[in-house]
Amino acid sequence: MTIGIDISQLAYPSKTGVYNYLYNLVAKLLEDDKKNNYVLFFSSLRRSLPSAVEAKFKNSKNVEIKKYKFPPTFLDILWNIAHSFSINRLIGYTDVFLTSDWTEPPVSTGRKATIIYDLTVYKVPKEMDRKIIKTQRRKLKWVKKESSMIICISESTKRDVREILGIEKERLNVIYPGL
Repeated sequence: MTIGIDISQLAYPSKTGVYNYLYNLVAKLLEDDKKNNYVLFFSSLRRSLPSAVEAKFKNSKNVEIKKYKFPPTFLDILWNIAHSFSINRLIGYTDVFLTSDWTEPPVSTGRKATIIYDLTVYKVPKEMDRKIIKTQRRKLKWVKKESSMIICISESTKRDVREILGIEKERLNVIYPGL
């Protein structure tokens, strides 16, 4: 099986919850799973994938990292608004593609899964930047329509996803952050 994962949020190694969760999830998958192949998608116009992250992830024989220099605003327009140009045109065939925090690309092969960290864009929008609210809401619209599996980081997030987005519980799974 070939698993694609968007690791673009790792361009921001500020040790935020999103960074820590995604980094640790991918690191653990690559450490434990030697059977499947992984294609990691990374895109940032001005930032690079931290060299320590790249070295750790490339350490496995079953991993390929595909890096691009697309600005996040362009990918928001391409994937969250126009919802065109399959991620598979950039990374090749995947059985599953896992999205994370910012964009929701369409897939032309396999299934799609996503991680939802929280729904603050709905719960406390007055405390957030309008651009982030609009981008996240556009992404979540596609998650609701297309993701076969949604990973929530807590039971509270899972409950919010059910209540606010109306996504059926069969697609929701909780994977807690590690310590």
